[in-house]
Amino acid sequence: MTQADNDTETAIRSMMSRLACRSGVSGRLLKKRDEPRLWMETYADVADTVRFEHLLRQAVDEYDVEMFIDGKRCTECFLAAEPVAAACA
Repeated sequence: MTQADNDTETAIRSMMSRLACRSGVSGRLLKKRDEPRLWMETYADVADTVRFEHLLRQAVDEYDVEMFIDGKRCTECFLAAEPVAAACA
């Protein structure tokens, strides 16, 4: 990992930590296996999505996260579906 990658990870983890303090929602930082510079944050069990998204935007701006990343940062929201039961024979 390069120094730039270390700096990026430090900024993102700091932003996520501040967000967790403000929102009560802890996140996870994932890195794509075959593309080590492709990262994704995940946040589960967000009760107040409007408030959380506001706090997320605020934290991203405060930590100037987009300065550290290649390309455009995007936010996508997903709803959990029911688990798929195993159908083993």
